[in-house]
Amino acid sequence: MTILVTGAAGFIGSHVALRLLARGDTVIGLDNLNHYYDVSLKEARLARLTSQPGFRFVKLDVADREGMAAMFNRQQPERVVHLAAQAGVRYSLQNPHVYVDSNLVGFTNILEGCRHTNVIHLVYASSSSVYGGNTRMPFSEHDSIDHPISLYAATKKANELMAHTYSHLFGLPTTGLRFFTVYGPWGRPDMALFLFTRAILDGRPIDVFNHGHMVRDFTYVDDIVEGIIRVVDRPAVPNPDFDAEFPDPATSHAPYRVFNIGNSQPTPLADYIAALEDALGKKAQKNYLPMQPGDVPATSANTDELDAWVGFRPGTAVREGVRRFVEWYRGYYSI
Repeated sequence: MTILVTGAAGFIGSHVALRLLARGDTVIGLDNLNHYYDVSLKEARLARLTSQPGFRFVKLDVADREGMAAMFNRQQPERVVHLAAQAGVRYSLQNPHVYVDSNLVGFTNILEGCRHTNVIHLVYASSSSVYGGNTRMPFSEHDSIDHPISLYAATKKANELMAHTYSHLFGLPTTGLRFFTVYGPWGRPDMALFLFTRAILDGRPIDVFNHGHMVRDFTYVDDIVEGIIRVVDRPAVPNPDFDAEFPDPATSHAPYRVFNIGNSQPTPLADYIAALEDALGKKAQKNYLPMQPGDVPATSANTDELDAWVGFRPGTAVREGVRRFVEWYRGYYSI
């Protein structure tokens, strides 16, 4: 197949593109190589792709309306994996307009491109952040997500609503994937594992929010990629049992689905840090801080629906995943 992967120079996008290329798909990798974090890391990820047969790179911002329309018409992808977005909960408090441009305007351009070029299936990144103020664990796709607590989360919920509209109006099969705290090799430098590793090796204290009383469903990147690939191959279809009097947020009368992808092993932040200390062979100095605006104290994924749909549940143990990240980090930075 010919598959468009947006955010192809990003953390998850580069892993997805490699997997698709390895199985023989043609991949159109789109990225704008913005400066949200170290561009050289993005370029290094991209270099792993450009050396592969079957890969074409397009440097373009998803918010560029005319550019995106021209790209869809030129490339004619059969399926789309949309991973390009402005990420980060805390950054959205200071730079809201960037999230509107990338996550709302950009997503509209993706939907329009899919609609006008008869794309078979759109798979897009949502986030566990959409669960917002929910406290019932584990989070289920059947739960309401009407109380986001950050603009980032609100844009991801908006993406799900926008996707449903296009599934309903134009019959476009769309599947949203709610990622839970993804980590692993080639990860993002603005995320905790990267920040902690760098600080510990430099002998600097790490910032531990909510005084350490955080729990996250840390999910290894290879598990995320496996889930994405399987979902790409199974387009959403209407739910024949959908009841409009008692609507299920996870399905629809339209070809629309949303799934959690998480490890279903919620881990206290203290245990995550301990796994990192063991992998590095060095103890962390901890600077305990209050909860940050937009953060939630805990996340946990129910993945029954994903398992039922594609026969897969993430399962990489945190200690093993952290060890693999440290191994990559030492190699990449020659430490």
